[in-house]
Amino acid sequence: MVGFILWCILFCMCWPLALLALVLYPFIWLILLPFRIVGIAVDGVLSLVKSIFFLPVRLLRGPRTV
Repeated sequence: MVGFILWCILFCMCWPLALLALVLYPFIWLILLPFRIVGIAVDGVLSLVKSIFFLPVRLLRGPRTV
């Protein structure tokens, strides 16, 4: 919603720039998509490394009681 309000303000101030942003947004999103996928993969790998690193601690701590 905030993005739409900012776009409306830009449209009122400089409508050619707002229309250009509206047309170019899908292309920029497609260009940035591989970086998002890499970010998700790196986050998964780091979570796996963290889990492997903390596994001995969790095993030595024993079962949790509620």
